[in-house]
Amino acid sequence: MVKAVVGANWGDEGKGKITDTLAESADIVIRFQGGANAGHTIVNEYGKFALHTMPSGVFHQSIMNIIGNGVAFDIEKFLNELDQITEKGVPMPQIMVSDRVQVLMPYHVEFDSLEEARLAGKSFGSTKSGIAPFYSDKFAKIGWQINEFFQDDEVLKEKIARIAEIKDALLVNLYHTNPIDQEALLTWIKTQRERVAPYIGNVSLYLDEALKNGKTVLLERQLGTMKDPDHGIYPMVTSSSPLAGYGAIGAEIPPYEIKEIVVVSKAYSSAVGAGEFVSEVFGDTAVQLRNHGGDGGEYGATTGRPRRVGWYDCVASKYGCRLQGCTDVAFTVLDDLGYLDEIPVCVAYELDGKEITEFPVTKDLPRCKPVYKIFKGWKSDIRGIKNFEDLPQEAQDYVNFIEEQLGYPITMVSNGPAREDIIYRKSNLK
Repeated sequence: MVKAVVGANWGDEGKGKITDTLAESADIVIRFQGGANAGHTIVNEYGKFALHTMPSGVFHQSIMNIIGNGVAFDIEKFLNELDQITEKGVPMPQIMVSDRVQVLMPYHVEFDSLEEARLAGKSFGSTKSGIAPFYSDKFAKIGWQINEFFQDDEVLKEKIARIAEIKDALLVNLYHTNPIDQEALLTWIKTQRERVAPYIGNVSLYLDEALKNGKTVLLERQLGTMKDPDHGIYPMVTSSSPLAGYGAIGAEIPPYEIKEIVVVSKAYSSAVGAGEFVSEVFGDTAVQLRNHGGDGGEYGATTGRPRRVGWYDCVASKYGCRLQGCTDVAFTVLDDLGYLDEIPVCVAYELDGKEITEFPVTKDLPRCKPVYKIFKGWKSDIRGIKNFEDLPQEAQDYVNFIEEQLGYPITMVSNGPAREDIIYRKSNLK
C-alpha cells in the first residue's frame, strides 16, 4: 500500500516530522519531487536534523529510502547530508537513487543566482539552489539523467558542447559573465558518477516487486499546494508539482496504488518567499508568532531567512486539501499557540465587497482581505498530552472548528517537535 504525505499550504507545515513518525510502520520512503531548495526539520533520539535531499526515513534502519526520478538530484548535497547524519551517530541508512533521476548541474545554480540578481526587486524569492533552471532544462530536453553520466568521454563531450552553445549565449550576452568551462564540467561529471554509483538502482522494478509483496510505501515531497506551478500562486511557485498525484510519476508507481493521502496543515500559517498571503500578520504580532513557532522559531530550514507568518487560513487550507485528494489531515504545532489570549482564524476572504470561501485565482488574491473568527486561547503548555480529550477545551474547540471548516478529518494532532509528540484522534466528521 502507498501513503502520500503532502502539504496543504505554502510549505513548512511539518511534513518531515509526520513522515518520520509514519515511517515507523513503513518499509519504503520515497522523495518524489523537488530538490535541496527546501528542508524537513526532524527531531528524534539522534538530535535535530534539517533534511534537504534525504528521505525522512533515513533514521529507521529497516527502511529503504529512495530518491525518485522526479527529484532534482544534487549529488554533492546528497553526499554531504549523508556524511552529516552518520557523523551524528545515525547508522548508515539503506538508500537507492533512481537510475532515471535527473542531476542538478553546477551551471543550474549559477543561472539561478544570476537571474535572481538580474530581476532584483522583481525576483521570485528563489533559494538560488538551481531548481528553476534544472526543471527548465529537463523539459527542454537538455537535462542529464544520471544514467547518461556513465558513457564514454566522447559522448559526454559532445553533449556538453551542445549544451554550452546554448548556455554560453546567455552567460556572455545576457549576464555578462564567463562561458561554461567544458573540461572542468567533464571532470566534475566523471568524479560525481564514481561517488554516487553505489546508490543507483532500478527503482521501478524494485517498487513493483515490493508492492506485489504487500510492502508499505510512503511518498514524501516538499512545499505545499500553494507552491504548485498549476494550482498555486503562480508565478511565485516551485518548478515541479508538490501534489500527491504527481507521486505516481515522480516515484515510478501506478496511480491506483496511492490509497491514503495525509495532508499536513499547520495550526497557523507561514511561508518563505514572495507571493500572495492573505492572512499574513506584521509588526510585533508577527515577531511573536514567528519566535514561538516551529522548533526554535519560523526560519527557513534551507535559507535560515525569517518566514512570513499569519493566522490559520481555512480558505487556502480547504482548497489545498481538496487539490491533494486528502484522506486524513495531520494538524501540526498546535502547542506553539499556547501563549495567545485570543487566536484569530481566517474563515473567508472579502473580495470586492463580497465574502467568499473558495480560494480564488491568483489575479484576484491581491484584492482579498481576511475575514476572521476569534477564538479564546488556552494559555497553557500542552506538550506531553497524549489524548485529545485531555487537551484544554479551548484547544479542542479550535481543532474541531477547523476540521469542520476544512471538511476533511483531522486524525493526527502534533503538540511538540519530537516523534512521540502526536495525538491520534477520531474525527468528528461523519
